[in-house]
Amino acid sequence: MRFAPSPTGMFHVGGARSALQNWIYAKQHGGAFVLRVEDTDAARNRPEWTEGILSALDWIGIARGSYEGPYFQSANADEQRAAAGRLYSAGRAYYCDCTREMVQARTGNSYAGYDGFCRDRNLGPGEGRALRFRTPDEGETRVVDLIRGEPTFENAKIEDFVIARADGSPVFLLANVVDDITQGITHVIRAEEHLPNTPKQQLLWDALGVKPPIWAHVPVVVNEKRQKLSKRRDKVALEAYRDEGYLADAMRNYLMLLGWAPSNDREIVPWSVIEEEFRLEDVNPSPAFFDEKKLRAFNGEYIRALTVDGFIAACQPWLTGTATIPAPPWSPAEFDAAAFAQVAPLAQTRVAVLGEIVANVDFLFLAEPAVDEAAWAKAMKDGAADLLDAAASAYEALSEWEAGALKDTLEQVGAERGLKLGKAQAPVRVAVTGRSVGLPLFESLAVLGRERTLARIRAARAKL
Repeated sequence: MRFAPSPTGMFHVGGARSALQNWIYAKQHGGAFVLRVEDTDAARNRPEWTEGILSALDWIGIARGSYEGPYFQSANADEQRAAAGRLYSAGRAYYCDCTREMVQARTGNSYAGYDGFCRDRNLGPGEGRALRFRTPDEGETRVVDLIRGEPTFENAKIEDFVIARADGSPVFLLANVVDDITQGITHVIRAEEHLPNTPKQQLLWDALGVKPPIWAHVPVVVNEKRQKLSKRRDKVALEAYRDEGYLADAMRNYLMLLGWAPSNDREIVPWSVIEEEFRLEDVNPSPAFFDEKKLRAFNGEYIRALTVDGFIAACQPWLTGTATIPAPPWSPAEFDAAAFAQVAPLAQTRVAVLGEIVANVDFLFLAEPAVDEAAWAKAMKDGAADLLDAAASAYEALSEWEAGALKDTLEQVGAERGLKLGKAQAPVRVAVTGRSVGLPLFESLAVLGRERTLARIRAARAKL
């Protein structure tokens, strides 16, 4: 099995799904997982994109050192050129100096494919001359696909396609085939978008005298409008989900559900179950909807399944910052690990992604709360000043600073003003945390402490 991404951008979630499917299939059948970086597009390749691929694979459990590679397509250029030469010498390819404009002028159709004009001109290599593969005029090419059956393509409808540029460098179609042959690839699992290339590549395998691989084209991944996920339009980068705070286990579980499902209508299952039950033959060929809302729900379930200590450990990158995750708004000196440990069980039941932890706990570690202006305007209406005055006085006199007593006290303050607890606590919450939603208020006040709580309530009152 081989996974062959191009280092031309962030790592696409669809590519991550294909990688996992290749990974599992290779393990199930005692095969090898080969990572081949297809880096022949020199104008778009960047080293950081390659590192991004490797780190993203690490994150979803395909760790460096556990597979063959990474190999680089550019390193096999000599063999690719040699294969092009063999095809030319055998009469299976010919040189062509036609430009796109020349083809359009002959056919009168800007959408028409190549018309075979140079087939019998006996041109040799030279400046401006690309090498084209001579496709058969008759018959058909049948593709054995574990997901789609046996798609069949009429050879007469396959144009003579370019396999090497005028400078001799092979194009993707030929380079891909030669690399697969060189590395002994027997199965190719890849995205449906490559299916139109498959008959051309299979013709190349046949022309080079090697049995083609078994193919499996997994369904295209689409958005809520049933449009193919696009880097320009949709959030598709695996790294972005990682840095937002999705757990690797949740992400790879969800990715495997794009076109396939475990038995008994289950969705959230251990990875060991997926490894045991996954079958390429059971993958649905229909487009697979990448539902970010469902992924968030998945992630929340995985977060809640962590131990408290596991949750605390998982939150650390967002509590300190990393090379790809912004530092939190507090300084390291302001962070109190013991205070965070006290509120962690409360936060664990509320966050859907780990990145949300910062907004839930920043009030504990900032000298002043970060105030949401809309929340302030809504909470600090008529009567808020009086309520804050009364709450401060009652809390100052409180003998025991714990959540139950804090709740009972504010409930009494509200009742004296004809307010239910929900209304009474709104201005106090905004005064202390800066927001109208967050962790349970009274447990938060207990951790924040009497002195800081009173100072914030009085500071808010002074602004009214």
